[in-house]
Amino acid sequence: MVGYTSPISHMTRHRSQALHAIVFALFIVKIVLLTTCTTITKDSNHVIERPVGQLYNEAMNFLEIGEPQTAAQIFLEVDRQHPHSIWATKAQLMAAYASYEGGKYDDAVTALERFIQLHPGHRDTAYAYYVKGLCHYERLSDVALDQKTALLAADALREVMLRFPQSLYARDSHFKLDLVIDHLAGKEMAIGRFYLKTQRYPAAINRFRKVVSAYQTTTHTPEALHRLVESYTALGLLNEARKVTAILGFNFPGSLWYQDSYDLIHQHVKIICLKQKET
Repeated sequence: MVGYTSPISHMTRHRSQALHAIVFALFIVKIVLLTTCTTITKDSNHVIERPVGQLYNEAMNFLEIGEPQTAAQIFLEVDRQHPHSIWATKAQLMAAYASYEGGKYDDAVTALERFIQLHPGHRDTAYAYYVKGLCHYERLSDVALDQKTALLAADALREVMLRFPQSLYARDSHFKLDLVIDHLAGKEMAIGRFYLKTQRYPAAINRFRKVVSAYQTTTHTPEALHRLVESYTALGLLNEARKVTAILGFNFPGSLWYQDSYDLIHQHVKIICLKQKET
């Protein structure tokens, strides 16, 4: 049987229109230098406190030239050196985004959760939730049999849709959520096929039934029903196999999986009839 390959692993990283819009808006910000440069002396160490505008613009420049990790560190300096500045809040969010751009997803999630906690009513909180979802989403292709990342991605994307249904990010979150759910269903199918191949039929049945019940809107449902028919017939549960075949035929009458299930049932009935004649 052919193994499962997540559709997400074939996707190139892309940015949604919503993501482009807010990042572009932040890139074109031109800051007036708000403070003068001062020097703070601590013992023998000299710590230079730099103007907030100088720090912020430098961080944006590093982000523009493709050095997000350096940018993230400088954005954090904006927040550390000028915590009461109007740019400190923006810097917190941009530090998280820079970490996301640099593939430092755990750092980004930590920073985003801090931003959400500190600024629950901020106008960019929806964006923070959205990028948090992307941090989990981007890692799906690295997941083997562990579903934790996919579940975190699904939860985060649902949260964007529920909390901010009218936001710019809800539509893209819905699209990505569909892919995450398909990914989860595909993983269940892969495990189920393995159990079926190794003749661990009850375990296989549990996996395929989960796909049918929890992920019934995905493209994996017809195959899951057919694999249930295979598992039931292998156990000699022909009545159960017939019921599942009927469900498959009713919902997917033109599916090749239905034809395969129908042929399998018919074949087993013939075998049973032959055995009865022999006895």
